[in-house]
Parts: sequence; C-alpha cells; structure tokens
Amino acid sequence: MDTAVAYNESYKIKVVTFADKMRNVAVTDGDKIEAQIQLGWTVDYWGVGDLVEYVNAVDETKINKVYAELQDKYNFISGDNSPEKFEHNVKYQIREYLAIKKFMDEKGYSAFTTNFEDLVGLEQFPGLAVQMLMAEGYGFAGEGDWKTAALDRLLKILSHNEATAFMEDYTLDFRSGHQAILGSHMLEVDPTIASDKPRVEVHPLDIGGKDDPARLVFTGRSGDAVDVTLADFGDEFKLISYDVTGNKPEKETPHLPVAKQLWTPKVGLKNGAEAWLTAGGGHYTVLTFAVDSEQLTDLSRMFDLAYISIK
Repeated sequence: MDTAVAYNESYKIKVVTFADKMRNVAVTDGDKIEAQIQLGWTVDYWGVGDLVEYVNAVDETKINKVYAELQDKYNFISGDNSPEKFEHNVKYQIREYLAIKKFMDEKGYSAFTTNFEDLVGLEQFPGLAVQMLMAEGYGFAGEGDWKTAALDRLLKILSHNEATAFMEDYTLDFRSGHQAILGSHMLEVDPTIASDKPRVEVHPLDIGGKDDPARLVFTGRSGDAVDVTLADFGDEFKLISYDVTGNKPEKETPHLPVAKQLWTPKVGLKNGAEAWLTAGGGHYTVLTFAVDSEQLTDLSRMFDLAYISIK
C-alpha cells in the first residue's frame, strides 16, 4: 500500500532548481519532459535572485524563534568561532531555511536543488537550511541534480520520511578488513539517518566563495539499507540499486566536519562498485534504511521503469 501511495503521489512531485546544474557535469542532468511523462515529475528552473528576494524578506522574529527551538533540539558547538559569528551564521542559515520553505510552499514544490557555482546575493551556501528541510520531508540533491531530488522526495513518501537520505559516494576504503564506502556531502546530509544527537557547527567551506556555513554534524546508523539512484541513458531511465550494510565510522573524522555514513554493498565493495559503474550508476544516490528492494521492484513495474538490482 505504501508503494502504491508513492506511485500515485509521484505525479504531484514538483522540483525547483535554484540555478542550473553544476557546470561540466552531465550525470546530474537528464530529460525533464520524459521524466514528467513517465514519472510525473515537474522540474522548474528559478534564478537565485528570485530566492534572494525571499531571503531578504524573512522576519527577524521568526528567525529568533527557530533559533531557540534549535537550541533545545541540537547541541550548539561554537568551536573556534566567536559567539557573535556563530550566532550570526546559524541565524543566516535559518533565514535561508525559512525563505526556501516559503518559496516552495507558495509555489507547490516538494523538492529542490542548489548549486555552489551560483550563489549571487547569498551570504552562505545553504547547509543547515537544507538539512532542516530534508528532516521535514522535502526532497533534495546537490548541484542541480533534479533526478535525485525527486527520487529523494519519492522515497521519503514511501518511507514516511524515516531514515531516508540524499547521499554521495564520498570515499571508498579498499583496505582488507575495512572495506566500506564513506557517504557524505559538502554540507547537506539528512538528519533522518542520525544515530546520535546532531551538533550545530560552523566551519569554512572551500568552495562557493561565501561565508562559513552552519551545518549539522552527526554520525549515521548501522543496519540493513538500500542505496538507489536514477540514471538517464538517453533512450530510457534506469533505476539502479544494491542492498548494503550500514556501519558507524571506526574513528572520529575531525578533518571532515560534516555528517557521515558508512556502508558496504552486500555483494562486496569491489564487486559492488564495479557492478554499479557498469550499470551506469552515478555518485548521487538516496540511501534508505526504511525501503527495501521488493518495494523498489514493485515501484519500477508500476512506472514501467527499467530496474537493475545488483545482487
């Protein structure tokens, strides 16, 4: 029943891309019209300037209210930042959160993308702002990847927004006895997969050329999961997935001040990585501990969508 509901709701998914895809990267693009025909997804471009108008119009009292709520919900770690800088940078992320939320709600969008190459008029690259929206069930993907943003939203519907997250294959560890994929992103890892109480931190970001963004830092969870992506082959879309085992990191990662999740394909890291690339899988995925391969098979049949489940 959940799968049938997700199929039905797919035809209501609207994605807003703030700016276009990351330059010189083809995997994040695709045929938007074919996606609308087959999957029901509407994908619209809006300029960053349109969002900036919303950002600048946010009421300060609303920012202060959300700031107090976050203090109760998360651990605030100012680190090397002055108290004034920490508070300002966190509150600016809240400003972006409120602006993006209002923009999407007014225009009927339930998923979105950002792009660090187009931030004109913004003080910070959205980080904490994105994480807060994903925690509420909005779909997201980075660098204009509308396919993954819509897939994220779809699987959040299917999973009731439980433990389902936008993800990127960050680093592969091939050491014997340690084989795993470190999943992370610049800032935007979904707190629905957190196994500990997230910390609000402010750190520099070497891309985007903006002020140090606030973000949630936490550790992912252990357990059975599925990692899934949608690829456009020009003549058809293919859903690609494999079953994985989620693990917690063996050590702390002080030089990676973002949220992180380890996992290992159940077919093995080498076999899984090779099969993933051979099938045409990209680096952006949705990792879910709440959806299984049987549901993905059923969903693919409903959409008449090619599905590769790596075993």
